Formats: sequence, C-alpha cells, structure tokens
Amino acid sequence: MTVRRYPVAIVLVFVAAALIVVNGFAFWGDTFALWIDDAMQLSAGLAAVVCGVVVARRVREHQRWWRALVALGMTGWSLGQCVWSWYQLIDGRGLPSPSLADLGYLSFPVFALAALFVLAQARSRPERERWQPAQWFGVAVVLDGLVVTGSLFILTWTAALGQVVRATGPDALTWAVAIAYPLSDLVVVVVAVLLVVFDRVDRPYRANLLLAAVGIVALACSDSVFAYLVSIGAESMKPWSDAGFVLGPLFIAFALLVTPNTRRREDAGQPVGVDWWQVALPYLPVTAVALLITVQVVAGAGPDAVEVYVGVLVVFLVLARQLLSLLDNRLLLRRVYEGQQQLTHQAYHDPLTGLANRALFADRLDRAVEQGGGEDGHRPLVLIFVDLDDFKDVNDRFGHAGGDVLLHAVAQRLLSCVRAGDTVARLGGDEFAILLEGELDAPQAVADRIQSALRRPFAVHGTLVPVRASMGLVVPDPAEPLVTSDVLLGRADTSMYAGKRLGKDTTVVYHPSPDRVPDFPSALRHADGGLPEGFALVFQPIVRLADETPVAVEALARWTTRDGTAVSPETFVRAAEGAGLGAELDALVLDLACREITAAGLDLTVHVNVCASRLGADALEESVAASLARYGLPADRLVVEITETVPVPDLAAGAAAIRRLQDLGVRVALDDFGAGYSSLTVLHALPVDLIKLDRALTTGVRPDRDAALCRSLVGLCADLEVDVVAEGIETAEQAELVIRAGCPTAQGYRFGHPAPLAALRLSTLSAG
Repeated sequence: MTVRRYPVAIVLVFVAAALIVVNGFAFWGDTFALWIDDAMQLSAGLAAVVCGVVVARRVREHQRWWRALVALGMTGWSLGQCVWSWYQLIDGRGLPSPSLADLGYLSFPVFALAALFVLAQARSRPERERWQPAQWFGVAVVLDGLVVTGSLFILTWTAALGQVVRATGPDALTWAVAIAYPLSDLVVVVVAVLLVVFDRVDRPYRANLLLAAVGIVALACSDSVFAYLVSIGAESMKPWSDAGFVLGPLFIAFALLVTPNTRRREDAGQPVGVDWWQVALPYLPVTAVALLITVQVVAGAGPDAVEVYVGVLVVFLVLARQLLSLLDNRLLLRRVYEGQQQLTHQAYHDPLTGLANRALFADRLDRAVEQGGGEDGHRPLVLIFVDLDDFKDVNDRFGHAGGDVLLHAVAQRLLSCVRAGDTVARLGGDEFAILLEGELDAPQAVADRIQSALRRPFAVHGTLVPVRASMGLVVPDPAEPLVTSDVLLGRADTSMYAGKRLGKDTTVVYHPSPDRVPDFPSALRHADGGLPEGFALVFQPIVRLADETPVAVEALARWTTRDGTAVSPETFVRAAEGAGLGAELDALVLDLACREITAAGLDLTVHVNVCASRLGADALEESVAASLARYGLPADRLVVEITETVPVPDLAAGAAAIRRLQDLGVRVALDDFGAGYSSLTVLHALPVDLIKLDRALTTGVRPDRDAALCRSLVGLCADLEVDVVAEGIETAEQAELVIRAGCPTAQGYRFGHPAPLAALRLSTLSAG
C-alpha cells in the first residue's frame, strides 16, 4: 500500500465502522445481525490472510517473515471464527469451552508476538551493536515486555480478573483457557507498545508497526469487552462489542499491505537516545506489585498461588534483564577503551600508511637523545631521513590515488627493513624518517638494505614503477655537547639534500669535523647568547618621499658561512624557527639593532622584525624593555614590525600585547600588509601605529589598478590615524605611483640597498 492509497484505506475503515454501528441496532432482527457480524469478522480475517500471503511473496528477508507469521496467526484466528460461527449460527447449542475455536483464536497472539520480534530485528544497526546481548533477537524488548506484562497481570488479577476466572473456570482446562485470553492479549499489546515507545523499529517500518499495533489493541479491547460481559452474566451481546474483531484484522491487513521505502536514510543506524522514563518504565508496575503484596501481607490476606507464581517469574525476568544490562555495560566499557586506543593511535600515526607521524617520531627521538647522554649510559642510535626522488612524476602520471598506493607500499618496504622495536615514520608528503636504537650493525649496511628494498619496482594500478630515494644518515657522537633532536633532524635533512645534489638515489652520511660548516641552529646554540659566527645586521633606509630624506632604517639579519657562502635569510630564519630558536633569534636581532643604532649616533628610528607567533609572549616585552634600557635608546625610536609568516594566534591577546608595547613608548607596525595572513580584519583588530604595504601592491603590472588600490589603503589608514610605508620601490615610476596615492614614506632599492650601518651613515652624510 502506497501513500496514495491511504485515503482509500481510511474510507474503508469508516465504511466498516458505519456498518458495525448500523448492524448493532439489529433493525432486521438479532439473528440476521449476528450473521452479518460474523461474516464481517470472517471477511476481515481472511482479508488479512490474503494480504499477508500476497505481499510476502513479493518481498524478502524481514519483510517477508513477519508477514508470513501474521498471515499464519490470522489463518488460525479465521479458523477459530469459523468454528465460533458454526456453533453460534448453525448448531444453535452455543459455543462449548474449551473448543477448537479457542485453539484458533489463541494461535494468533503466538504468531503475532513472533512477528513483532522479527519486525524489531529490521532495525539497521552498526555491525558491532548487533552483537550486544540486549540486542539479540530483541531480547531487551522481550524481557521488558514480559516484566510489564507479568506485573500488570498481577495487578489486574488482584483487582478483578481472578474473581472472573474463578467464577467461569470450573476445571483446570477451562481455567487455563479463560486465563489464556487476557494473558496473551496483555503480552502482545505490551510488546507492541514497547516497540513503539522505545523506537525499536526503523522508521521505514514504523507504519507497519503502528497499524499492526492498532489492530492488536482493537482485538484485545473486544476480548476484554467479551470477558466483561461474560463475567456479569449478560444474556446477549450486541455486535457493537465485536467492533474490534472487525476493525482489528482490517488494520492488520493494512499493515501487511504497506511496503515502505527501505533506502538508507541519513539517520539510519544512528543510536537513539533513551530517556530516564523509558529506562524506568518496566519497573514502575513491578514497584506497584511490590507495594500491593506488602499491603496484602500486612493485612493478613496474603497473595494467592497465581500471584506468587507470576511474581516469582517477574523476579527472575528482572534478574535476567539486569544481567543483560551488566553485559551491555561491560561491552560498552570495552568499546570505550577500544575507542580511546583508536583515537590515540590516530593522533600519533599517519592515516595513509599507518606509520608513526611527525609528533610520535619527535617524541621517540627526544627520548632516544635523552637516553643517549653520557658515555656509560649511552644507547647508540641512527637517524635516517628518506625522501623519494621525483615523486611528483608519479602523481602526475597516476593521480593522487596512485601516489597514495605507492606511499603505502613504500611504507611496508621500509618496515620490512628494520627491527620490530625501531621506528619508521612518515613526516609528510614523500618524506620518511627511520630511528634505529640499541645495538646496531654498521649503519651504512642498514641504509644499503633500505636502498635495495626500494629499488625493486612497485606495482601501481597494474604498472611496475621504479622508485629511487635520497637518504641522509646521522650517527650522533655521544661526546658532542648540546646535541638535540632538532639538530639531528636538521643534519639528516641537510645530508639528504646533499645526496640529491650529487645526483639522487644516494645515501649521504653526516660526518662532523672541525672544518665543517655548522648549520645555523647549531651556530646559534653555540653562541650561547652572544653573536653567532658569520652573523651580522644590515640596514635599509626608509625615506620621506617628499625629499627622499632617510627617516628610519630597518634592521635585516644576514648570515655567512665559514667558506663565505651567504645563506638567504628565508633559509636560516626558517631553520631557526623549525629548531624552536625563533625567540632567541628575535632577541638577538633586537639587541644588536639597538646597540648599533645607538653606537652610530644617528637620529633615526630603527625597525626590527618579530614573528607574529611571539606577539604577547613575556619574553618579547622583556627583551624590548631590556634592550632600550641597556643602550639608552629612546623608546619612540624603536618600531617593532609584526611579520606574519604565521597568523596571529589570538587577535584579542595580540591587541593587548601591542598596547603593552605602546605603553613602553614603542611603536608597532604590521609588515607586508596585503600579503600572507594580513587582512582588513587584522588591521581592524590590532591597534598598530604603522603598516608597510607589500611590494606586490606597488610593483604590479597594472599601474592603474595598483594606484587605485594604494590610494584606497592610504586613505583608509589616514582615517584610522595609521602611518604607511610603501615597500619594494625600485624605480622612479613606482615611486611616482605611491606619491600620487598619497603615501608619505617608502623603502626599496631606489633609496638604498641593505648595508652595514657605517656604510649607510657615509651615504647619508654625503647625501646631506
């Protein structure tokens, strides 16, 4: 039955109800009314049987089995109705009790209960939840239903049912049949209600459940009315009392006809929350029974045998339900523990390869370095940095999916080359690192084994792909002071890139020697607060555009190795940041800049760069105050430039830190505005005194657009009372562009290249 047929079903229900009402008045005589009443009951029952059989043949699994069970139950019920009609209408002697009609009628609750259990299994659950004890064949619902049923039965037995049964049951068989009707109705109704209330059936099947529940309740209501009329000795029963015997099978037929759409919904399989009252519901009638029996015992009219037997059964059912709850809780705790273990594994392992990630590798390397301190307790270790050569070609050829397949296969090869206690990690992209600890063979032998393993072709999407790798190998000297995990990784990385420069597919072993050029983090550490070897500052002038007179200088760091190689600032600053020495580098530049500008005796403002990540750190503010006091530099002659190589982590905290610097008398600038992470939001949030326009805004290929953009930004800053410096000015045309935009000051090669302060002073004097 589809949604479009629901109106037809509703009309049919109303027509049946109208016939029941009209037939109840027996306008054409009681006998004819009984014939019509029995015919309507039998027709409704047979209709349910036909609907169940027809639909069950067209569906599968749960949908078929619960319909087949209901059809069997309605078949027995219809046969019982046939026997009832024979005795009532044809034989004329009245229905004996017990009879074959009772057998037919009582078969329906048995099959209906089984059908409800099958329907409860139609709920879509996660695979692991299906093995919970409380979910086995709807055991939780069954036990809850039986507990409620037993408790309500005791209450109704004590209130009225016991007297009715005793009056109508002269022998054991008759008594059993008399009690079977209310008890079976009670069980089926309670289970159906629990399934509806506890949402134990998937939403596509809820229409079936609701219609079936209405039909079951209708049958139970008519059974109750019939039992009541019998108990009061009614001489005749109008067809109105049989309304449930007609409408009940009719609703059950509709339930069998409904074939819901079982396509997976977004909420399918989601756990359904259970409120406290749903948990307490099965135990409320148990509490009422306990109070009733207590009152009976106190009054001296103790419970009869039926109450005792059923009460003992309820107690055992409650114990069984609690046992299942304990098992569920135990499984829940196990799943929570497994979930925590899984989360921990995900936090420290690479999701693609399953190897350790950067965080776990860094932790193990730190511990290995700590355990390796001292000759007596030294635990040898080897660090190998692996980078796949030309991995981009694989991604270009097979796509990222093919690249992922290759990375996973490489990871497995690397694992096969090391011992179980060694650590293999994927640091990112196509970079891997290997940490070997304990008693080791020759490190070069390990590297050769890895190279040989990687040189065997890999299968990617059915194609054999050759792989080559460049590796850097480091064996730390236990006698070397100040060695850290960052230093070791830097050395391994440097050795690996040296191998790439040699032609790739090579292994370069790091060999420390006195003549070797140190990496910048090592030079900074060895300086121990002093000036690292080869480190110096140069200064670039910032001029007033009206007359190109220098008004300030920017301090820029430079580093030259022992062999005279000038290392780019981006390289050694990034190395210092990666080694966790960014704050030390900023403090060094700040101190050196204040010292040199004071010693030169120039009445110029000095700009010093500071990484945005350290904005708000106590060390920065302490360094600024200490440098100003140490060299007697007026605070208004220092500008701290916030360089956004990384975003400001907390704008509110950054704004508070800027105000604290301004309270010292220092001005704060936002460097490279218009590039990186700089935005109008940052400008709005941070109360800076000055911004430096990124060279991309002043040296573009479309002067008209550049001029319009510069003019807008300069006007905005003027309204905000923020000074502006244009960076990267190299030509007269660019200078003219920013002058037309209204920018008062600028910086760039047109006005001077970065140079030592002494050279800058000479050029300034000569210009003057």
